[in-house]
Amino acid sequence: MTQFKKFYLFSVVGVLIASFYPIFMGLKVIVDMVRNGTVLAENYPKYIIPYTPISLAVIVAVLLLPVLVKYAKKFAVAAATAISLAVFFVSELLIENMVIVSDNVRTTLESWQMFMCYVPPENFKTRTWRPVDVLIGDYSPAFKIHFYAISVVLIFAIVNCFYGFAQMIVKKNKSRLKALIFQSVFSVLFLGLCIFACFTAFFRDGEITVSAISAVFMCLFFIVFGVTAGIYAGSFFVGKKKTLSVFLPSVVASVVTIVMYIGEMVLLSGHLYRFGSGFLFDSLPGIVLAPIDILVVLASGCINAAICYTFNSSRKGVEA
Repeated sequence: MTQFKKFYLFSVVGVLIASFYPIFMGLKVIVDMVRNGTVLAENYPKYIIPYTPISLAVIVAVLLLPVLVKYAKKFAVAAATAISLAVFFVSELLIENMVIVSDNVRTTLESWQMFMCYVPPENFKTRTWRPVDVLIGDYSPAFKIHFYAISVVLIFAIVNCFYGFAQMIVKKNKSRLKALIFQSVFSVLFLGLCIFACFTAFFRDGEITVSAISAVFMCLFFIVFGVTAGIYAGSFFVGKKKTLSVFLPSVVASVVTIVMYIGEMVLLSGHLYRFGSGFLFDSLPGIVLAPIDILVVLASGCINAAICYTFNSSRKGVEA
């Protein structure tokens, strides 16, 4: 068996094992829909949106790996990513249109997902609501900005890893090796944080001001999110001049981090979660961001710059 075939077999088996739980969640919802015509709240698997569609998208991309690498050649990553995004959005929209029942309230699955993101259902009845803390107005698709942003970054990064290593094996060119290793590490780290957030929501209790441990995890999440996107961009400019290989990916990292803040701001009706009180944590005049938020955005870009500089400066050593 050739090295490529071994890699392909390992990739297929690995992605199927890793996707078992989200695929199982999706099947459970389908079974409930077939049996009852709806999904009961107590039977709802956590965060079927967006992780079941993400899993389907990645599985399709990996299954098509030999075909796209052979026929799409240098456009294999682009083709696989486009197909994955199509699979994701089609399956995502189909699942979002399913119906869920919570007590006597009927709502679409997408609306239920949004409320789960904001405050755990078990705290819903006991929560002391204030205007600044609640989602004001009717449900809007804009609430899904952060879900879609997370999904797109994960799909881009994971597909890049599988196809990047596959092309490296086929072409016997190791110029992107370190970039792909960094991409793999941060993709796994970011996915791990996403899964952890699914089951803990980073320990938020529905208040606009979160605890210290929540603040740490949220900052880490935002930074890793941006760096994962930045490394993706940087992996395609290995060996280019520093403006393209280091600066541009770092800008991407910071901009993507800002997108996540925008998603949170939309979800919270123009507000952001606060990590404390005082100058460092209070919003600056005229904008919703606090100094700590700006530091998080800058940290994302700076960390990405250091990583991209590392795998670019050592490129000559891995070309052989």
